Amino acid sequence: MAATGEKTHMSIVICGHVDSGKSTTTGRLLFELGGVSEREMEKLKAEADRLGKSSFAFAFYMDRQKEERERGVTIACTTKEFFTETWHYTVIDAPGHRDFIKNMITGASQADVALLMVPADGNFGTAIARGNHKAGEIQGQTRQHARLINLLGVKQLIVGVNKMDSDVAGYKEARYTEIRDEMKNMLGRVGWKKDFVEKCVPILPISGWCGDNLIKKSDKMAWWKGMDVQRTVKETEKFHVDTLYDALEKFATVPARVVDAPMRVPLSGIYKIKGV
Repeated sequence: MAATGEKTHMSIVICGHVDSGKSTTTGRLLFELGGVSEREMEKLKAEADRLGKSSFAFAFYMDRQKEERERGVTIACTTKEFFTETWHYTVIDAPGHRDFIKNMITGASQADVALLMVPADGNFGTAIARGNHKAGEIQGQTRQHARLINLLGVKQLIVGVNKMDSDVAGYKEARYTEIRDEMKNMLGRVGWKKDFVEKCVPILPISGWCGDNLIKKSDKMAWWKGMDVQRTVKETEKFHVDTLYDALEKFATVPARVVDAPMRVPLSGIYKIKGV
């Protein structure tokens, strides 16, 4: 992990549908950056094996609660720190289950950047489902989270097409292209401007579990040539992004802080206390 120095601080929220690999990707990223020691990783693997959830080893670094580990889902927002060459990040791992949407909103309201995760396996359709309340159809949480982070004012968005190592995806370009196009369409439908999505949103094929395209460009996806993105629609400067680390280091930046405008504060609860 890069030395701290006096690096500028940013916060990133990891959001998306339940079981899209948010905690695993976060844990693997921190491990690759040196934020998780080999010794601690061995302990996490042993705990995951004991619970019969060997594929959750990296996720267990973020999911610390007993119930989270036993159920295999994130419940509370967990924060950790990591450093790139330029930035000091606080990463907020938000829950993806619809029962814990309130916790997700709490985490997203603190973020400067959002990493929206979508699974490239057989759960993709469920993750972006439109839903129909009257028909009893559930809206996919990747879709709902995409709408919420936009409403909460998080205007820097990275999309991670995760689980490219799955049997369904097989590291294939066709699967990535299919999901990329569907995600662009979905983002437009939930409120993101089409021009912004086309020019300013890196959509990256990754595998959080295997580490593909997290820090280094994967040799399993030779077809992936990266993409050029710009920070705003009006800017002309473009940044070439091959990996998630590239997006975090080169593309993401501290948003303008409007310190002279009226204060806006999210409320998470109201309490009535007698005598006060």
